[in-house]
Amino acid sequence: MGGVSTSQTAPVAFLKGHGTENDFVIVPDPDNRIDLPAGAVAALCDRRAGIGGDGLLHVVRSAAHPEARSMAGDAEWFMDYRNADGSVAEMCGNGVRVFARYLRRAGHVEAGDLAVATRGGVKRVHIAKGTGGPGGSGADDGDITVHMGRSALPGDEVTVAVGERHWDARNVNMGNPHAVAFVGELTDAGPLYSAPSVTPASVYPDGVNVEFVVDRGPRHVAMRVHERGSGETRSCGTGACAVAVAAARRDGIDPAVTGVPVTYTVDLPGGRLVITERPDGGIEMTGPAVIVAEGHIDSVWFETTPL
Repeated sequence: MGGVSTSQTAPVAFLKGHGTENDFVIVPDPDNRIDLPAGAVAALCDRRAGIGGDGLLHVVRSAAHPEARSMAGDAEWFMDYRNADGSVAEMCGNGVRVFARYLRRAGHVEAGDLAVATRGGVKRVHIAKGTGGPGGSGADDGDITVHMGRSALPGDEVTVAVGERHWDARNVNMGNPHAVAFVGELTDAGPLYSAPSVTPASVYPDGVNVEFVVDRGPRHVAMRVHERGSGETRSCGTGACAVAVAAARRDGIDPAVTGVPVTYTVDLPGGRLVITERPDGGIEMTGPAVIVAEGHIDSVWFETTPL
């Protein structure tokens, strides 16, 4: 079984949150005392037998986690992110916003600027001061901006296929891998019950997130995404960034060349994100983040659930 390493009888606190309907189970664990093996994460993210989510945000102080200690001097908190199947992931853009919203709600940080450690490096975050609401000063509801770092465009020629249909795609890396395909209609991707095939597979040895994109207007696109380890989700922050970069290059725009930032609006099934790429290559993502509920996982669940 998997469960609480310090006390098998103590219930485990959790919260549920989402960023443009990309939803997460949040497990606060500042001292890294909770054992969360892949089976436990998958069970918690199960939408019928568990709490349900596209992934899990394990909230740990950087100094307490072996993968984040080297970043502790720059970021107090580490987002130990897991996909819904329990696999470990480098980064999740929507997850960072929800992670920051939790830290604010819990009183660990103030509105304004903060740093969050991830497996994709330290991410700079800005929490806008909102109107507030029920729950006290930690309930600010302003948008959250995440400095997502720079994209990498390896240049590999890749093809995405769903059934008999296939499209050329752009390989974009945002700390995690993406294949971005521009299609005629979002329905062209079909139901996305299983992962689209991407060739050559050697370009993505650890799997890939696949985005299907259509134009909605000048510097305005819409997308669907199949995330590795999670399936089709309502939103993907790093995917929206990859899509904005791919759209800009397709449109002949490169801020590193023009010296002028470029902004794309990206509509996802779960909402809207605004992505800005700056001349230095830095990419900023702005959007909402919401905490929906909080409670405790019964310790008996850990004892009786096959993990």
